[in-house]
Parts: sequence; structure tokens; C-alpha cells
Amino acid sequence: MTKIVNHWIGGKTVEGASGTYGPVTDPATGAVTTKVAFASVDEVDAAVAAAKDAFVTWGQSSLAKRTEILFRFRALLDANRDAIAELITAEHGKVHSDALGEVARGLEIVDLACGITVQLKGELSTQVASRVDVSSIRQPLGVVAGITPFNFPAMVPMWMFPIAIATGNTFVLKPSEKDPSASVKLAELLAEAGLPDGVFNVVHGDKVAVDRLLEHPDVKAVSFVGSTPIARYIHTTAAANHKRVQALGGAKNHMLVLPDADLDAAADAAVSAAYGSAGERCMAISAVVAVGSIGDELVEKIRERAEKIKIGPGNDPTSEMGPLITKVHRDKVASYVSGAAAEGAEVVLDGTGYTVEGFEDGHWIGISLLDKVPTSAKAYQDEIFGPVLCVLRVDTYEEGVALINASPFGNGTAIFTRDGGAARRFQLEIEAGMVGVNVPIPVPVGYHSFGGWKDSLFGDHHIYGNDGTHFYTRGKVVTTRWPDPADAPSGVDLGFPRNH
Repeated sequence: MTKIVNHWIGGKTVEGASGTYGPVTDPATGAVTTKVAFASVDEVDAAVAAAKDAFVTWGQSSLAKRTEILFRFRALLDANRDAIAELITAEHGKVHSDALGEVARGLEIVDLACGITVQLKGELSTQVASRVDVSSIRQPLGVVAGITPFNFPAMVPMWMFPIAIATGNTFVLKPSEKDPSASVKLAELLAEAGLPDGVFNVVHGDKVAVDRLLEHPDVKAVSFVGSTPIARYIHTTAAANHKRVQALGGAKNHMLVLPDADLDAAADAAVSAAYGSAGERCMAISAVVAVGSIGDELVEKIRERAEKIKIGPGNDPTSEMGPLITKVHRDKVASYVSGAAAEGAEVVLDGTGYTVEGFEDGHWIGISLLDKVPTSAKAYQDEIFGPVLCVLRVDTYEEGVALINASPFGNGTAIFTRDGGAARRFQLEIEAGMVGVNVPIPVPVGYHSFGGWKDSLFGDHHIYGNDGTHFYTRGKVVTTRWPDPADAPSGVDLGFPRNH
């Protein structure tokens, strides 16, 4: 019997009423294992209404109560790491260790939310004029929404909702319809932790659900992570409907390798960053820029390591890389490799014909490595979102920086060098929101904020960290004047000495 994933509204499972369902496949077998209910406009409205009702009391609840619930949620999340990872592997395909790592990075933001009291402290200036004080406070927005991608079905929602609810908002999540089960599990754990009904809701679906959240007058802010074209659409549409928006888009992350770098360390980093999670992550290194004469040696070191990666089902403990999420996506990724030679690239490794014995219908693709890739090639220009690494050659540091800065994306980038001066120049001159120095995937820890520049981010706020707190709250400044008790009208004794 096929499993059905339903909505979570008002603290309970709500069966889909639209009659429309989407298929969820096991990427390792290609078999449809689950159906997910797609929400109608009315069902989205019901989730927003539940969140709006819950905000009346949740928005006024004490910080102590909110953090107490989040601490319990953190404990439950920790205890259920394996169960959540298994759901991710079954629907996304990533290996179990990657799925566990995803849960761990989400836990970082829950930790931050548990300590939100520090972030929400206001400011006070006394005696700015005679008996006048000025204070500033931050207050929640109301109902906020999150629209999240398939590649991190647990982590990316946890980049959003823990901070949103810790700051007093209520939340409606629209997760990817390709791997929806993890989000429902998170909702169940929140309920078990004691979160009041309606504070966290999950509606599944497609563009119908997304568009309704973007236009709904009771949704005050929208957070999004996904591709650049959709991020641009989310930002434009939500902003036109007077909502606060943070929309994180796609990437083409570069790794600049200088001639003085430790090439073994650089090759290890390139392989891990390009092929980990089958390349299905916005922080993947998809372009290595080799400076000077090191190109041939670096490519050979990458090839030697890449050929040893064991590809197989995500629930096989010996697998290091799993399949891609869908057959359509697998075929799209393969097309970049198949067309690379005609565009001037040298195909060092071609993984397009890879399959796994006994799992022939899975969405398999092997490791691909393209060398001497021209910047005009589609494999360089597009975000591939698969296990394909492009190597580009430049003569100088300056040429490498110019190449990277010419990219329309500005998500993350890295430099590998032993030269501190070069690294310092790079971090100041490069046009990207996140920079790694001898660190290939510079995803910030939870108490710093994640976000790119240029076509990798639409909106003014990065996600989580201090930016997350500011995004989900509004500032208010209060100016106060109180009469001095000594100036009370004659005949009224407030017990205050008059000889001060």
C-alpha cells in the first residue's frame, strides 16, 4: 500500500481535500513509494487561519515559555536523528551519513533559537532630555511562511522556523513535494515538545500553494531557498504583495587554487565539495580555477580521488554517494556532460553511463570531471546541481578573481593558498557573500548568517544568525517622559522627599 503524506494544520494531520496528489519516488529504485497531497487555495487559507489564531496568544507568550518548548524540541530532535535521516534517505537518496549531517546543521539553528533571549534584548538611553528616556524593542511580525527545496528537506526548514517561532511568530511551511516526510516528522516532534496548536503548520503542494502564500494578506513575511529564477519570482511577487522577503537563489561556487597551495589538500577539498550529496547543494564547489602551471597536476589528483568514490543506495553503509532526486533531474545533469566536449571542454571523467547492479531503475549518475572548460560553456554558466566539476585555467591571481567576479552568482567561494596576504586580498576583493580560506564549503555556523550576493540572494536579509532575528521581528522605538513626583499638584502627597 502506497504511503500518503498529508498536511499538518492546527496541531494535527489533515487529509488532503483537493484530490490532487504528487508522486514521491525512492531515488535508488525509481519506484513510487509515497503520494503527497497537494493543497488547494482553501487548504492554504486554513493553515494561515490556524497560524493567525495561534499568534494571538503565542505572540504574547513569555520568552521563558518559548525557549522551554524549544529546549524540549531540541532533545526530541537529537533523539530522533536516525529516524529523520532515514526519511531523508528514502525520499531524497543521499547517504545516511549525509542525512545525519543535515540534521546536525539544523540542530545548530535550534540551539540558536533556544538562546534567542540574548538576540531580543532591546536598548535604552536615559535622560536624552529632561526626564526623557528612549528605548528600542523588537516585536514579532505575525504569520510567516517558508518555502523550502528538495536538497535539504530537514535542514533548510530548520534554518527558518526555530528562529521565527522563538521570536513570537507563527509559521506555515511549504516543503518540497519531492521529499515531504521529514517536514511532517518535525511538526510531530514540535507538537510532542508542547508547541501550541497552530504555531507550526505544514501544507504540501505545487505552484498553487506557493502563489497563495505569496498573495495571502495575513502572511507577513516569506523565506525561500531554491533556484535563482524561482527566487526572483518569489521576491518580486511577495514584495508586490507588501511582504518582507528573503529569497536565496542558485550558485556557481568557485574554488581558486594558487600555485603555492597544498595540492593534496586542495584535491581532497574539491572532491568532497563537488561530489558530496551528489552535488545537490547550493554550496557545492562546481568550478575549480587553477592558477598557473598547477592545472595538470591538480586535475590528476582530483581524478584519482573521484574514481574511488563508491556510489550506491543511500541506506547502504558502504555508499559514499547516492542517486539524484528524480530521473528528469538525472537526465538534465547528464546533458551538461554529454555536450561539454562540443563546447570546448576536455572530458576527463564521464559518469553519465553509470548504473548500480540490482538497482538499474534508480536515478544513477557517476562522477564527471571536465577540464579546460571555457566560460562560454553551458556546464560552466549554469547551476548543474549534480556531481559535475568544471576546472578552468588562468595564468594569474588577478585573472582568476576577475573570472569569478564576472559570474552572475555570488553565493560562496574559496581560495586555497599558503599565502596569508593573498588570502586577505581575496576575501576583500571577491564578490560573494560567503568566503572560505582553505575551507571549500564556507557555510557559516548558526550564530553567523548565511547568504550570497548578486543573483544568489533577493532581499535585504541573509538567513539565520542575527539577520534571521531581524528578519522575523520589527523594531519599535519608545520615547517616554514621566513627571517628577516632586512636581505633583499641591495637596497630593506621594511620599517623595521634596528637598532633593
